[in-house]
Amino acid sequence: MLHALAVIAPSVTFAQHQNTISATLDGTNNTVEIKQVFVYKNSGDIGINTIYFNDWNHSYSSNKTALAKRFGEEFNKSLHLAKEKNRGRTEIVSIVDDEYNGLEWNRSRAADIIEVLLPKTLSPGNSVTLHLTYTLKLPNSRYTGYGHGYKGGYNLKDWYLTPAVFDKTWKLYSNKNLNDLNTDVTHTEISLRFPKDLHLATNYTTTSITDFSLGNHASLSGRERKSAQVFLTPKKRFTTHRTEAMTVTTDLEASKYDGISQGLSINRVLDFIKDRLGAYPHENLLVSEYDYNRNPLFGINQLPNFIRPYSEQFQFEMKLLKTALNHFVQETLFLDERKERWVNDAIVNYLLIAYVAEKYPNQKWAGKLSRLWGFRAYNLAQMDFNEQYYLLQMVSVRRNDHQALSTPNDSLTKWNQKIANRYKAGLGMSYLGEYIGSEKINEGIRSFYETFKLVPNVKAADLEELIKGKTDKDIDWFFKEYVGLRNNIDFKIKEVSKADGSITFTIKNKTGSKVPISLFGLQKDSVISKYWFRGIDSSSTFTIPDKGENRLVLNYDKKVPEVNQRDNWKSLNGFLSSNKKLQLRFFKDIENPYFNQIFYVPEFRFNVNNGLTAGISINNKTFIDRPFLFNIKPQYSSREEAVVGSAGLRFRYFFNEGKLNSVSYALGGGTSFFDINSRFTTITPSVSFTWRPEDFMANRRQFLLFRLRNVFRTIDESIKDQIDTEPDFSVFNARFGDIDNNIIHFKSWVVDAQLARDFSKLSFEWENRRLFDNNRQLNLRFYAGKFLFNDTGSDFFSFALDRPTDYLFDLNYLNRSQTASGITSQQFILAEGGFKSIFDERFGNDWIVTANASINIWQWIEVYGDIGGIRNRGEQARFFYDSGVRLNLVTDFFELYFPMYSTNGFEPSFNDYGERIRFVVTLSPKTLIGLFTRKWF
Repeated sequence: MLHALAVIAPSVTFAQHQNTISATLDGTNNTVEIKQVFVYKNSGDIGINTIYFNDWNHSYSSNKTALAKRFGEEFNKSLHLAKEKNRGRTEIVSIVDDEYNGLEWNRSRAADIIEVLLPKTLSPGNSVTLHLTYTLKLPNSRYTGYGHGYKGGYNLKDWYLTPAVFDKTWKLYSNKNLNDLNTDVTHTEISLRFPKDLHLATNYTTTSITDFSLGNHASLSGRERKSAQVFLTPKKRFTTHRTEAMTVTTDLEASKYDGISQGLSINRVLDFIKDRLGAYPHENLLVSEYDYNRNPLFGINQLPNFIRPYSEQFQFEMKLLKTALNHFVQETLFLDERKERWVNDAIVNYLLIAYVAEKYPNQKWAGKLSRLWGFRAYNLAQMDFNEQYYLLQMVSVRRNDHQALSTPNDSLTKWNQKIANRYKAGLGMSYLGEYIGSEKINEGIRSFYETFKLVPNVKAADLEELIKGKTDKDIDWFFKEYVGLRNNIDFKIKEVSKADGSITFTIKNKTGSKVPISLFGLQKDSVISKYWFRGIDSSSTFTIPDKGENRLVLNYDKKVPEVNQRDNWKSLNGFLSSNKKLQLRFFKDIENPYFNQIFYVPEFRFNVNNGLTAGISINNKTFIDRPFLFNIKPQYSSREEAVVGSAGLRFRYFFNEGKLNSVSYALGGGTSFFDINSRFTTITPSVSFTWRPEDFMANRRQFLLFRLRNVFRTIDESIKDQIDTEPDFSVFNARFGDIDNNIIHFKSWVVDAQLARDFSKLSFEWENRRLFDNNRQLNLRFYAGKFLFNDTGSDFFSFALDRPTDYLFDLNYLNRSQTASGITSQQFILAEGGFKSIFDERFGNDWIVTANASINIWQWIEVYGDIGGIRNRGEQARFFYDSGVRLNLVTDFFELYFPMYSTNGFEPSFNDYGERIRFVVTLSPKTLIGLFTRKWF
């Protein structure tokens, strides 16, 4: 089974490397035999002794590559555990020069970078010819979509050896599944042999294709191009559309949108791109469903087709526009996408915003849903489609996870790399356009494209210089601050007064960002004046003519991506008119800066002590986080026929610089039942600090918590003899933790100190989970605790081998009663000693030391063992052990423990063995959602 490729390029002004590849694809073994002739021309100004090639196919070869590490950072262990038959690799047979002298080569710095040592220095302007013979073993497409198995065929991208970029220094970047290969430009001719019954689509020009008895042969050509993308599928998926603007080959799916209408939409979209950027310099633009799915329009667009609220025309055009723009820019503007990806993102997303504003000015983000009764009153329903860019990029800002646009592409968190930074770049270009004039930005982008298309090593500085030449205004703030820093933008208007036909007001810069801010004067809902102000370091006072405005609003059109828009307006009709009205909403909504929003959500919970509780959550939580939050949750206990619930408020302050990420101040309280007619109430003021590494890709976090836990108990007469402590007590608790949450190697340690009137104690907990190459996961845990003094005379505050009393009411027990029995008493929560077997003498009022371990023997089936000692004051230490089988279905969320042998004996032989089986279950929606969203941040 055959597949062959050849690339040859005549020399032009810039791209002068010539590449000829002859390749044969074996469809049985999924291998590609390649013979490649590469003519490398030194276009630099210094001699070189080494040439580097990108070999991204080899990034699938092991779990030690940068690609496998990236997967682990995103909580994806598929490549780490991949079977050898599913991996990809490149086997180099030989690399020789024109005289057929063997050249020394090695894999330098990374597995997917090849270093070729030249026999002599290659002077500037001279060329060297290399003959490379190698075999590709293609990876399974299940990992990134590239390789064999895609739609029953092949998706080949960044597969053969391509020259790395030399720009004063070598730009050597490993594959991290970011679609940002930085390869030098070549002239390419492709000769391709591949199995019969496969249909070919490519971004290169197909000069010929022939069907032979043993396979197909195709000749492809690419001038001034980077790597070729090739789809080979058993079903013909792609169709070619030739328009006056350009030719596009696409397989975008739109089953409910007929072919004639698709053709009209394609013309419409391509005409827009040509008008805004210029002519596409290549013969064919490849726009695939696969590439759209890698970089879709996030949001409601992710809903299944049958419930998407948009017209078929709008959906198809937005899919086509986004994917076409990405390829159009990527294949003609040769920037260093690893270092300056924001330029591409700014152009693409600015044009996406402009297209909707021009072609669909009334398009709502919720589409047809915006007209539904019961939903149409929501701010979310009335949100314009283009407002989603602000909303989605603000998600990371409100978490303090945002990163500067100038951050290298491989240093961005997944949310920022896929969504937030792309959208922020497009919003920034719109913001700049509002400030200097959108026509100047449009002209600047088109001039940039026309000037620098197909020019190697384009820089962001080229765009900066060109746009600065279009305006007399100082726009250094955009490139130095908006692009270069992660500072937030937030202004506030205050102290407004009217006198003698003028209006005087003060604008406060709450973050210190030296960027311009717009001010609008409104008469009712009509804009009658607009101004721009700059140079506001902290606070500045301005005076404008009185044109009959009754309200002043900063950033009324929301073109400035402010972190907070709730304090942007002032009424000129007196103090009372400035008060915001109350807006009640069911569930949640997006922020409306002109209202005080309160949300209400029914809540239902269950535990044995309260039974089924039903109530309502009253809060101010919008879809994106806010610095100040409150939540009041009154509920009714069906078992106790009484009111229970909780209330809390929190203010969080973020830091943009340094490792300290945030400080949170909180006050919380709650009341619930822990036994029959026995209630506990807690009141807890606290302050906490969180740190994260300056490398945002790291999953390490540190925290420091100080809290004063005040507990008040009302105890029923029937169980008073079971309670041997004072009902009310207070505990000062200080806790420091260091957690590195990585799916391959999890590490954490926590130190906890508690001080109360009758006791003081210290404890230390250490955990380590390691996933090995053979899919064995070893879990280790160590816990040690010591009372500094203990005058309680009770085991209520003692250390426990298993099932602590939880006197601080932190643990989510299904049954809190100290005499709990039945299935709920078998709940296991990993705390203190961490034993799974139940022992009669499990408490210690002096010290405890335990170790817990488990290792899987097949997939999620593990064996575990615990060992440790515990001591009461004035007594000998007691030592315990247990062992058994653990079904680790979802770690920390759903687990089962079957005790086997312990200090108690052989437990399966006991008549009550069914009552000794333990389980872990997590019912909290917030915790479960975190399991799926953790890879994004």
